[in-house]
Amino acid sequence: MQLSSELLRNLEVFLFAALPYVSLTIFLIVTIQRYRQETFSYSSLSSQFLENRQHFWGLVPFHYGLLTVLAGHVVAFLIPGTVLAWNSRPLRLYVLEVSALVCGILAVIGLVMGVFRRLHSSRVRGVTTLADWIIFVMLLVQMASGVMMAVFVGWGSSWFAATISPYLWSLVKLQPDLNFVTGLPWLVKLHIVSAYLLIGFFPFTRLVHVLVIPNMYLWRRTQVVRWYGFRTQPPRPS
Repeated sequence: MQLSSELLRNLEVFLFAALPYVSLTIFLIVTIQRYRQETFSYSSLSSQFLENRQHFWGLVPFHYGLLTVLAGHVVAFLIPGTVLAWNSRPLRLYVLEVSALVCGILAVIGLVMGVFRRLHSSRVRGVTTLADWIIFVMLLVQMASGVMMAVFVGWGSSWFAATISPYLWSLVKLQPDLNFVTGLPWLVKLHIVSAYLLIGFFPFTRLVHVLVIPNMYLWRRTQVVRWYGFRTQPPRPS
């Protein structure tokens, strides 16, 4: 019994104290190396031209849902006190929790539709790599566990600000404090560990395109495209 508890403790030390730094190191080294040696691979490698209808209905809810949830995580990490103050009013807490749940469900639906699209379309399936399938599974575990946490654990915005945020700040300070995470439910631990694995695997996938978003399109002058084609066959010269 003592041996098993010691093994469990060592496993937690690895997952929550060592794995974050290992994943971040892999992320930085491989990302920089890939950008220097394979610059043109920094692309989403979009298959939209192969099939657009399902692509649109999967892409939109996935990106909007995921980006909103990620923004919420960043806010709770940076200003946890403000989040707790916001949640001090029940109505505001309910609005925040329901909004996060809806966005999480949208992201899961979008991802599932994206996977179905790649399984259903032979042309899209033909350009899907092993890394794509792996990242799909990892994203599904990450987002599904987040939605399940919102349903079965609840009040995630509050305990994230009160527990996870101090734990993450302890990692930033290079002084990991596992007391914040050892007592958390297994579902929360799964969500945290899957996030670390995602960070480590990130630079090996097409997700790297988010690091080189073409921001110049935000301020570039509007392009005018004119089509001079003939609606009917052009007259032949006599």
